[in-house]
Amino acid sequence: MKLPKVYNPKTVEGKIYQLWEKSGFFNPDKLSAAKKKKKIKKFVVAMAPPNITGSLHMGQALENTLVDILVRKKRMEGVKVLWLPGIDHAGIATQNVVEKELKKEGKTRFELGREKFIERVWQWKKKYGNIILDQLKKLGASCDWSRTRFTMDEDYARAVKKAFLYYWKKGWIYLGKRPVNWCSRCQTSLSDLELEYEEKKGKLWYLRYPLKIKDKRLKMKDEHIVVATTRPETMLGDTAVAVNPSDKKYKKLIGEKAILPQVHREIPIVADRLVDPKFGTGAVKVTPAHDLKDYEIGIRHKLQMVQVIDEKGKITKNAPPPYQGLKADEAREKIIKDLKKLNLLEKEEDYTLPIPKCYRCGTIVEIIPSRQWFLKMDATHPSPSLKQIAIEAVKSGKVRFHPKNFEKIYFNWLKNVRDWCISRQIWWGHKIPLKGENDVLDTWFSSALWPFATLGWPKETGDLREFYPINLISSARGIINLWHARMIFSGIEFMKEIPFSQVYIHPTVLTKEGERMSKSLGIGVDPLQLIEKYGADATRLGVTWQITGGQDIRFGEEDMVMGKKFCNKIWNASRFILMNKSPLINADKLRRFTLIKSKSLTQADRKILKALERTVKSVTRDLENFRFGQAAQILYHFFWHDFCDKYIEESKSQKEKENTQKILYYVLLTSLKLLHPFMPFVTEEIYQKLPLKNKKKFLMIETWPK
Repeated sequence: MKLPKVYNPKTVEGKIYQLWEKSGFFNPDKLSAAKKKKKIKKFVVAMAPPNITGSLHMGQALENTLVDILVRKKRMEGVKVLWLPGIDHAGIATQNVVEKELKKEGKTRFELGREKFIERVWQWKKKYGNIILDQLKKLGASCDWSRTRFTMDEDYARAVKKAFLYYWKKGWIYLGKRPVNWCSRCQTSLSDLELEYEEKKGKLWYLRYPLKIKDKRLKMKDEHIVVATTRPETMLGDTAVAVNPSDKKYKKLIGEKAILPQVHREIPIVADRLVDPKFGTGAVKVTPAHDLKDYEIGIRHKLQMVQVIDEKGKITKNAPPPYQGLKADEAREKIIKDLKKLNLLEKEEDYTLPIPKCYRCGTIVEIIPSRQWFLKMDATHPSPSLKQIAIEAVKSGKVRFHPKNFEKIYFNWLKNVRDWCISRQIWWGHKIPLKGENDVLDTWFSSALWPFATLGWPKETGDLREFYPINLISSARGIINLWHARMIFSGIEFMKEIPFSQVYIHPTVLTKEGERMSKSLGIGVDPLQLIEKYGADATRLGVTWQITGGQDIRFGEEDMVMGKKFCNKIWNASRFILMNKSPLINADKLRRFTLIKSKSLTQADRKILKALERTVKSVTRDLENFRFGQAAQILYHFFWHDFCDKYIEESKSQKEKENTQKILYYVLLTSLKLLHPFMPFVTEEIYQKLPLKNKKKFLMIETWPK
């Protein structure tokens, strides 16, 4: 069967994917190998669920390409593979998108009311929510789409309610007023992940706080203690000045008092280990209501919490009258101006600092005290705390990170973890299942249940029995603490077993200049445009090629060009081999190919077979150790140089035509198998044209070379 002269991915990829889907082989229950064996190895991956608001970006393209490589290899090894796909309801993001749609119509969610607004969100989800899954199909992702899950489905909602009530009855969920990240535009609390930081040039102001010394024996050179701050507007809520206990220059002042300028409140000078003696003067103002570290200091020293910034970002009545009602930035300017007049501003310095903004609307985020629901992370009675559970799972080696160095990030966060603020003041999401509550749960609360709620928990389903725990979770490094840690303690707490044994943290895709990609800023790369331009196989190989060690990829489109050229090379080599007339070869014999007596082998034959054997071993070993780039490059060099440039050229002049033809077909078939996880479309199309008897229905279920 002849191949067309030119390989055209646009005519191949859609057709091939439809055939795969129609076959049902993405579903592990329908694979013939799985049906025949009662006891069979399993490989289960749960997709990191993309938001229903999103379209495919380069990070997701990379992540799902790498997972698909592993999934396709395992499937070919005869393992029962389940790649479980799904999407996340993305509370704040989705609500904002629908609110923008309403704004175009001149409406607000408040005019619609909660019930009608939620109906509108479901309509939006039905129309747009699955777009990203369709885009993953274009990439070639071989998920079991029949098991697609959504975090707001009825069954999943039942799991979320069960988890909340379990923690509530255990006494680990409580209602309290504590400082949280707050978006004044969205009018909700935010998790740390829902913040984006913008480096901004600002000032570090050195403020003089007059001293009130009770010990008259102390002889002070100065009548003030100088504190350094980037946010003078919060000084209106100061309830202490803190120094590090090891800082000798302030030792005599610990226990004394200072007078808060403008407010005229007496505040204590305390010693606390959280203070960095190298920052500013080594003395810092403490505002427990508006800083998370200050809140911790306040708890230890029993300080008052005075809120001076409200939910709308304005100064409250707890501040002196001249500042009440001003926006925070306006109050800052007035305070600095007033302190200068009183000679209480010692100096100011240029200072670059990260400004936290809401990841959806771009509003500067304040930290304010708010009535919220919290999940205790460090409660130890009557069982180990969630924090301890998560630490022990990784420390014991039951859960392993790849690369291993990411364990450090995991442990550092858990060491200083705060109680988890699980409530949000929005309408779209899982409503807190208690009477009279209108808040919804943090999106990450439902995502923490992903490895087992997707399999039917709290029901005792067949899928839950068969596929839990899963084998692998893969994601970017930014959600190690917000997702992985929470899945680990949730799995152990609810299922009494680790949710997964391996975590692969893939590299971050940066621009060529080393910046984080951002479509909104015009510095993102759309993987769908790459697929349109070069084809899915070239795109997959191009992104995989760049993973050779480091945790950041400086994306270059030239690797997609290379991928496209390689597709054509594979196509042309296969076309040449198929053009040579030969009897129909038995595929079973070719799979069990044994070397013909050495006397009948030429030196070229021996060299290519040895090179192929080395390649099989190397590629298999590299993929088992998550060395994707190395495996891709080994395959590329073998096929292009050893097979095409050398052996195929030498085969044209070899005398043993029958032997040569068998070796050509054997090396080609084995190469297609090795290449298939990386470049599934072109390899499948060629496989379908191979003149082999007893051929499998698809290359995707062929046997992996040994």
